[in-house]
Amino acid sequence: MRTPASPSRRSVLAAATGAALAVGGLGAGAARAAGPAGAVSTAHGPGDLVVPLVARPSAEAERLRLGQALRASEFQPTGRYVPPGTALRCDVLPHHGAVPTLWIGQWDYYGTVTAPRSYPLGPGANTVTDPHGGPVYLTLEGDGQRAAVRLRSGSVPMPVFRLGRTSEAGYQHQLGTCTDVPVVELHGPRSIVTLTRDGALLYRDEDHAALLTLLERIIDAESDISGLDGSKPVHRPKAGGYHFTEVSVVPSGVGAYATHGYNGFPRAYLDRATTVEGLLTRGWGLYHELGHLHQQFAYKPSGLTEVTVNIYSLAVQRALGRPSNLLTVDPKTGLDSFRSARAKFGTAGLTYEKSFGAYEKLVPLRQLELAFGADFWPRLHKLVREENPQSDSTETARRYRALATYASRVAGRDLTDFFVTTWAFPIDAEGRAELAALHLPAPSTDPAALTD
Repeated sequence: MRTPASPSRRSVLAAATGAALAVGGLGAGAARAAGPAGAVSTAHGPGDLVVPLVARPSAEAERLRLGQALRASEFQPTGRYVPPGTALRCDVLPHHGAVPTLWIGQWDYYGTVTAPRSYPLGPGANTVTDPHGGPVYLTLEGDGQRAAVRLRSGSVPMPVFRLGRTSEAGYQHQLGTCTDVPVVELHGPRSIVTLTRDGALLYRDEDHAALLTLLERIIDAESDISGLDGSKPVHRPKAGGYHFTEVSVVPSGVGAYATHGYNGFPRAYLDRATTVEGLLTRGWGLYHELGHLHQQFAYKPSGLTEVTVNIYSLAVQRALGRPSNLLTVDPKTGLDSFRSARAKFGTAGLTYEKSFGAYEKLVPLRQLELAFGADFWPRLHKLVREENPQSDSTETARRYRALATYASRVAGRDLTDFFVTTWAFPIDAEGRAELAALHLPAPSTDPAALTD
């Protein structure tokens, strides 16, 4: 089941279930990163709203720095909504000469209106009229410059829950009074969750502080496995946050998707994305789709798009103390993914892409961590960022070679037998020669024998 992210990129939905678990203590704690939005002068109410902005690199610049396949969000939310065809009047107050861009609308790849519209602003007074209306966002591209936007007439407050700033009672009051605004948002330090009013009302009784705190922990886990520790400028976490949005329609059989700028979730998935227990115990699909916004392109041939993404999903499960999906026993065979994959080793015609199931394909990537340390994937991400090897999405052989050679370099071991002989990855003659040229010793323990 594939969901196109652009004419040249596709992302596949993943969904999974887990055992129900009572949740406690998730409402406390603080996220580590700076938020996607600057402070605003008023959170909810009439009158002008001044939104201070600090410039940061564009989403595309960050994608290139991180060597990732997809752009993540660059929006700074305002908590305001503009009705269709309504003139929005605003003033730009540049402090350092940087001028922001205003965006109106919602992401909805398969919908009638598919994306927010951008409106470059000029210093001083501006008037913007958008035919479709929607939430208002701002971007300011640069490196630390400051500006501010005063939203005057034309916009109305949306119901917004801001982690650490909005009480549950205050949020419920907004839901009860802003009944004519069709969009609701939840804002965490690195997260924006955009919902229709009807979608938000489905689970309005949740502990929203606990929900956003959990979502921030998920983002942190994926940042950690990506080696985004700030040890060098190239390894600093992505500027801005991640956008999760309810979408109006998806193709038959699709439960969620990832594309440039956001993760999309239809209403049928909101029980897993917007409830604490659902996100904790059955949230694999969200972990997976967020993982697409962390994947590095250097070692992501098309055959691995839906495999390397789950490096991040497994990392989230470990961070949340959840059992690994790789240990789920198939009731038909009585085997988990480690054991069912091992049973195929050495069989005639074995090929990595065709012989193994979806979770079985993930097993060798987990075995590299088991063999060479929990920091294996962070170290590999960091090495790839520092060297930033370029390849096109059509260069399948080159990207498979990159996976094998980078893995061997990070491990300090010759992984030819692991990749080529045992797991039958399609490493061509050039790749095998590159591995031999590293002159690394063989592993002291066979990684393919390891299991969680």
